[in-house]
Amino acid sequence: MLGSAADAEDVLQEVWLRWADRVEQAAVEEVRDPRAYLVRMTTRLALNRLRTLARRREDYVGTWLPEPVLTAPDVADDVELADSVSTAMLLVLETLPPTERAVFVLREVFDVPYDEIAAAVEKSEAAVRQIASRARGHVAERRPRSSVSTAERDAVIERFRAATDGGDLQALMDVLAPDVVLMTDGGGKVKAALNPIFGRDKVLRFLTAVTPDALDLVPIWLNGSPAIQFVVAGQRDGVGTMLVEDGVVTRLYLVRNPDKLGALGEAVGLAR
Repeated sequence: MLGSAADAEDVLQEVWLRWADRVEQAAVEEVRDPRAYLVRMTTRLALNRLRTLARRREDYVGTWLPEPVLTAPDVADDVELADSVSTAMLLVLETLPPTERAVFVLREVFDVPYDEIAAAVEKSEAAVRQIASRARGHVAERRPRSSVSTAERDAVIERFRAATDGGDLQALMDVLAPDVVLMTDGGGKVKAALNPIFGRDKVLRFLTAVTPDALDLVPIWLNGSPAIQFVVAGQRDGVGTMLVEDGVVTRLYLVRNPDKLGALGEAVGLAR
């Protein structure tokens, strides 16, 4: 919902403190369904945080990308869950109004019953069903239509890494779609393109111009799929995730903002 591991941790900490307060006051017995209660509390706090984030992102320098999250390879076993946390999908969710996003995530990712969602977002069940239908339509219009298997996607990403690592421009051109789009997020803290870069030739020129000599490309799993970590002089300089469609890379997402690289120390367990 939030596109930020740090903000998600803040929300969960607040939920935990409120739950602990009920335990201390011996009020837990009054909660008939702890799971539904926690879902409702978490959703409302996340919605409040989303409204704060919307104002913050208006002042963001350059392109904003979701915060990368280190995940274990086995997340890919649940294709729908892995897709729901992919960079491409999180960017689609960013286009939804807060309540629509909350309803979509709760229903489509976690299969929460409509009555529980209604209580969480303080709407009638009928209204929630309408919101869910509208959200599904919006996501269907905007989500990437990947036509490759997981194995094919992984192979393309490895070809991209190998071509970049070896400086093989022809191999790199072969793996990039002619209309590939590159988005870089520096947050005003480090150098990055302020706007998306369109087209294979322009993307290649940009990557060639900014790639330092002493660059190591380390395979890593981010947001449920294979990705690349950029290491310069032994220090993490950024990470890259990709969208693969029809056997080529159609979107490149590079995050260099140091504030967004803090969640990469330990893999986050994802489950439904």
